[in-house]
Amino acid sequence: MSKSLDSFKCRKTLNSGGKDYVYFDLTEAEKNGLDGISRLPFSMKVLLENLLRNEDGRTVKKEDIQAVAKWIDDKGESGYEIAYRPARVLMQDFTGVPAVVDLAAMRDGIRALGGDAQKINPLVPVDLVIDHSVIVDEFGKPSAFARNVELEYERNGERYRFLKWGQKAFENFRVVPPGTGICHQVNLEYLGQAVWTKEEDGETVAYPDTCVGTDSHTTMINGLGVLGWGVGGIEAEAAMLGQPISMLLPEVIGFRLTGKAKEGVTATDIVLTVVQMLRQKGVVGKFVEFFGEGLDSMTLADRATIGNMGPEYGATCGFFPVDTETLNYLHMSGREADRIELVEAFCKAQGMFRESAGDDPVFTDTLDLDLGDVVPSMAGPKRPEGRIALENIAAGFEKSLADEYKKDASTLHDRHQVEGQDYDLGHGDVAIAAITSCTNTSNPSVLIAAGLVARNANRLGIKQKPWVKTSLAPGSQVVAEYLANSGLQDELDKIGFNLVGFGCTTCIGNSGPLPEPVSRTINDKGLIAAGVLSGNRNFEGRISPDVQANYLASPPLVVAYALAGTVNKDLTQEPIGQDKDGNDVFLRDIWPTSHEIQEFISKYVTRDLYETKYAEVFEGDENWRAVDVPEGETYAWDDDSTYVQNPPYFVGMGKTPEPVTNIENARILALLGDKITTDHISPAGSIKADSPAGRYLMDNGVQPLDFNQYGTRRGNHEVMMRGTFANIRIKNYMLGEDGKTGGYTIFQPDGEEMSIYDAAMKYRQENTPLVVFGGKEYGNGSSRDWAAKGTILLGVKAVIAESYERIHRSNLIGMGVLPFVFKDGMSWADLELKGDEQVSIVGLEGLQPRQTAKANIKYADGTEKDIELLCRIDTLDELDYFKNGGILQYVLRDLADTAEAA
Repeated sequence: MSKSLDSFKCRKTLNSGGKDYVYFDLTEAEKNGLDGISRLPFSMKVLLENLLRNEDGRTVKKEDIQAVAKWIDDKGESGYEIAYRPARVLMQDFTGVPAVVDLAAMRDGIRALGGDAQKINPLVPVDLVIDHSVIVDEFGKPSAFARNVELEYERNGERYRFLKWGQKAFENFRVVPPGTGICHQVNLEYLGQAVWTKEEDGETVAYPDTCVGTDSHTTMINGLGVLGWGVGGIEAEAAMLGQPISMLLPEVIGFRLTGKAKEGVTATDIVLTVVQMLRQKGVVGKFVEFFGEGLDSMTLADRATIGNMGPEYGATCGFFPVDTETLNYLHMSGREADRIELVEAFCKAQGMFRESAGDDPVFTDTLDLDLGDVVPSMAGPKRPEGRIALENIAAGFEKSLADEYKKDASTLHDRHQVEGQDYDLGHGDVAIAAITSCTNTSNPSVLIAAGLVARNANRLGIKQKPWVKTSLAPGSQVVAEYLANSGLQDELDKIGFNLVGFGCTTCIGNSGPLPEPVSRTINDKGLIAAGVLSGNRNFEGRISPDVQANYLASPPLVVAYALAGTVNKDLTQEPIGQDKDGNDVFLRDIWPTSHEIQEFISKYVTRDLYETKYAEVFEGDENWRAVDVPEGETYAWDDDSTYVQNPPYFVGMGKTPEPVTNIENARILALLGDKITTDHISPAGSIKADSPAGRYLMDNGVQPLDFNQYGTRRGNHEVMMRGTFANIRIKNYMLGEDGKTGGYTIFQPDGEEMSIYDAAMKYRQENTPLVVFGGKEYGNGSSRDWAAKGTILLGVKAVIAESYERIHRSNLIGMGVLPFVFKDGMSWADLELKGDEQVSIVGLEGLQPRQTAKANIKYADGTEKDIELLCRIDTLDELDYFKNGGILQYVLRDLADTAEAA
């Protein structure tokens, strides 16, 4: 960080704990010309401090800082562009491996341009937490954890060797080994500091802890007062390499919380309500900041649960300011006393500390929730915002059976014998019940509640249904420890919720295979089986290929549905089962009180657990320590590896970029509907043997049993480009309204049906450019850079949609794909496209941000139509990235030029 120009004379010294810290004082800046900034939302104050500290006259100018002060008047509607520099970067291994692959490839690339490989190093702290690779192969037995760990290392040895090389080769880069926890919970419990410090020119600079992460649920850290959100791996790599993140000053929606939750209502119920309200409000691309007296009684874990699901309500972040509860959590979770003292002193000096009786900030708009109005709920069967009150789950499933899954209502209660078993299955039976994901496994209140539900059920002799695959994957070792110490893990074990691993598991599709007889019955009989999970995502095809109806629920409800075995019961009225004497038992009979939950938390969730479990967090277990580490400043690529390959992004790249040209006579690769997720575009789950990716692996000697999954193969572009648009649930309307799903298209002009990958390669041979059409919210869901990388590697030059989710739009530009939106509410359906048309987009030679371009549609019958499209390159920085062919190419050329100039 170079010294700020300090136009507003606010560089001051703060003494905390007997030590001096340099900081940029917002109170002083207000006196010196930034009128009214004390009334800014807390999240906007973080952005303002960032600009004041990084003012250099080039990337951050005085007028940029003044634009933030003017936010009070325009409330984010100016669309003003700023350059933002986060303090650090967070990664998980699914997205982290390809990011480190790209860094390794950049070292080769800069050498090819005559530069120094050592120039490619993170310039800000980077932490990669390996948490996405464990799969629930074994479950419901004491040996499940050990066996799943064994399989994890067998499958991922190549990836882990590569990451250990990266940890050794790159400066400023740390790896948290497998088996530690989920990245967002490790971030919350250990990595996040609320206030960050850095030694510079003999002084210690203090500033707000901020981060970006290569996982959309990085927003969980907002609960700790840390401004953070998800970005694609390519954008994160640029931030690592010293490039500012280009962003527009956001609108900030204030979400006022009042009252207190009723007895029996969980944090999950609250967050599902918040998600539904904010989706209805429409907050895509906006900040959400929570305020109001309801925060006074809300634990930090509850705040983190709400912050976590920012991507589900569509916001860039869901921010909670630092307050007394933040300080209490920092102490409880083992942070050092001098850091906690600095957090309090710094935030109070900056006007960044929330006081219960303080004035509310100015917001763009507000909405309100009385926590006393929240009722027990789940969300499903395939959207996180699809909240349904618990009492309506059974009726909702019956309606979905007809409306969503096109099943005859008369088949709702049909039963089918499972071969070799003493039970039968029908629609709505729960095949998966998983306590999983970062959303809830950070929260002691719902984890303890799940254990108490299990204990109470055990006392009455109620067992889980035999067809339910049960699993418990805590978010950190701390959780496992307090469940064990309290005796509640023993209770969970008795009904099948044994520890299966520390990682994301079911929520990201790592649910593992169902027992073969169950899977066969579901598929042979066309059953709509249900999954109930304490996760944040239930998109189609994500959880399991066998389970179509998935419901997000609190951990205690996950346990309850494992006992009930079906979503066809109203658990508020119907018995969950029978006790050992044959008496009906209802959910209310086994549900713990909030007082009982709090007693367990007070006794078993303690500071010493955090201190002990995080004492040697980077060391790993004996498996990690045994992984061999290759040497060298550049990576020795193994051409035979099916996990890690040198990507082709820099092949033949010159020192100057090629000029932007028009798109002429492109063919349509896919016509896609609304809410196409990054899961649809680049699945993370299982690889089918008869898919292009499966055939590639078998051609390279990998048997289907060892395919692993797309998520763990993200270091190999050959697998990932073959998997692009290959989700089993994706529907390409070029195949007709009733055409098959799963990544197929019609090759034109021949009219031959084939996989999207095969068609793309055939078009490439003919030098035919491609476009993809989409609907509303194209690319929502995870911040998955491979959804953009795969798109460009297939030869897609442009995506034309009705609207985009923020991260995917940015990622497309970062890989050199043009994102366009229809103007005036138009859609591809309005144009009566069938997929056999040709598309030309002109006026691109002098491309500017948010430029209108003309598209010509040439129909198969020879008729033509011209339409206008809006180019969603929003900023000048994004334009520079696109002109260079992508953000990585831009950074590489910049570093090579810097080296030459030196």
